[in-house]
Amino acid sequence: MRRTPARAPGAAPHAAAAGTGFPPSAAAAPQETPAGFPAGQQAGTPAGSPVDVAPRQQLRTEFPFELPRGYVDESGTVHRDGVMRLSTARDELIPLRDVRVQENPAYLSVVLLGRVITRLGSLTMVHDGIVENMFASDLAFLQDFYRQINAEGHTRAAVQCPHCSEPFEVELGGSRLGES
Repeated sequence: MRRTPARAPGAAPHAAAAGTGFPPSAAAAPQETPAGFPAGQQAGTPAGSPVDVAPRQQLRTEFPFELPRGYVDESGTVHRDGVMRLSTARDELIPLRDVRVQENPAYLSVVLLGRVITRLGSLTMVHDGIVENMFASDLAFLQDFYRQINAEGHTRAAVQCPHCSEPFEVELGGSRLGES
């Protein structure tokens, strides 16, 4: 979404400020760094040196796993290694509209896992039909794995008693997926 009007090719920067509510002098003012150094250069850095910037940490959104037993497909092939992605709010809300979940709330974890497992062995697509045909031990493993990756590795939080100020931990995880 563009918030400022487009500039005509070759137009001066102050021309883009017209109609923005800012005076042309404020919009056209060059950016300066402290002590009059050119933009991109800080005091104590030689000209042409890159400014020391903290590296951006990448957010990890996919996590590999290996099932304890493995999913056995129609041809008898066992699929054990897979990848699960982080869940979004949409992933947790959409299954609540599913008739199967409304009739049986325990089905929520099956539908939810079918949405967030992106790969399982050599299968081209993973869906809730595959999850519902997994062994119970694999389903339990995936439910725990889901909780771990979506709660940054654990479902406990450090808190402090409001009365005595004593620190302690509380369990935040619910008993089923999508419940906190």
